[in-house]
Amino acid sequence: MKSVKEIMSTDVSYCSPSDTMTEAATKMRDKNVGAIPICGENRELMGMITDRDLVIRGLAERKNAETSVKEVMSSELYSCSPQTSVQEASQIMAEKQIRRLPVIDGGELVGMLALGDLALEHKSNEAAGRALEDISVHNQIQ
Repeated sequence: MKSVKEIMSTDVSYCSPSDTMTEAATKMRDKNVGAIPICGENRELMGMITDRDLVIRGLAERKNAETSVKEVMSSELYSCSPQTSVQEASQIMAEKQIRRLPVIDGGELVGMLALGDLALEHKSNEAAGRALEDISVHNQIQ
């Protein structure tokens, strides 16, 4: 069975807690992603900020574009290690209703596993489909 290390993205951009909403949005645009991890000095994961966080917790709350990401980031975090099986990672994503899973090794962010990575992995197509279905059904109920 394949491990997360074999299919995760390793070119992960991140923000520091003091970066602004504008800086996070710019990184999302430049990398064409909808989420950016928030890391401390040693790449320790402190939070995640999504495009939805920027809109709901930022713009809708009339925050200034120079507001730090620490004020609008999600701090409820789920992650896995590079050795986690692809199957186990897809189960975490389905159960926790998340589309992106940070990969942590020795306390440091080393990669990101996205639902798209699972879909590209031939042997995990069924797992990715189940995860997407579970996430989508949950989001429709809310």
